[in-house]
Amino acid sequence: MATLVATPRSRALGFGLRHAREARGLGVRELARLAQVVAQDVSSWESGLRVPKLEQLGVLFGALRVAPPERARLVELARNAREPNWLERSMPGISPALSTYVEYERTATEMVNWEPLLVPGLLQAPGYAEAIMRAHRLPPRMVEREVAIRLRRREVLTRHDPLVLKLFLGEEALRRSIADPAAMAEQLRLLVRAAQPRTSSIRVVPANVGYHPGQAGHFVIFDFAHLPSVVHIEHLRGSAHLYDGDHVAAFRAAAETLSDLALSEQESLALIQGVITGLE
Repeated sequence: MATLVATPRSRALGFGLRHAREARGLGVRELARLAQVVAQDVSSWESGLRVPKLEQLGVLFGALRVAPPERARLVELARNAREPNWLERSMPGISPALSTYVEYERTATEMVNWEPLLVPGLLQAPGYAEAIMRAHRLPPRMVEREVAIRLRRREVLTRHDPLVLKLFLGEEALRRSIADPAAMAEQLRLLVRAAQPRTSSIRVVPANVGYHPGQAGHFVIFDFAHLPSVVHIEHLRGSAHLYDGDHVAAFRAAAETLSDLALSEQESLALIQGVITGLE
């Protein structure tokens, strides 16, 4: 049976291999020569289109000097690469779950994001992000690192070929006092600045629209130029990556419902500006 290509696990495996290669300062052709394979094999493995055999992984680990804990993680991904969906637990520090999510942001062409209660990390201002991190009781050094990661992630919206962001934001996310009034106003002003008609659509779903599928929780749909779409959802102790067609179709339908319920971009920005005025 052929291995499913570009599943969430196979892509995460590819992300890990590429990170290890770049950490060693090797090019694709150099690694291919060391592993005695063709460069196209390395490229296919790193993109998640194909999955190396376990014996090939062993050769790659030796050439890349991959540490034992990371070897174990990548081997687990390779062994279960056929699975279409993936529940991933968070780990201390910069977790593989976060690394995978950031890679989806970096490689996607379009991202549909529904956030009922919070401004998403991609658009969080420093003061807002710090308040969230402090609520998790993280030490100051880790808070600084997490905020820095958020700021770097935002580069996907301003690069030469920017990620197209379609953000649906629950009205409660605007009004919930996550941080002090000054930090909340800073956060909402950032949302206004981030809204760009061609690349970053920000629309608010009013609180009084009644029940809708989005009330089941946040989700993100990542679309890619040449790979299948992936849906990302989170819970308290980890995250899930959904890949099979039925799951993706259900979340697309939910996004269409949110689009029908949401204010227009102009109305949304006017509402955000009104909340800012109330904070100042």
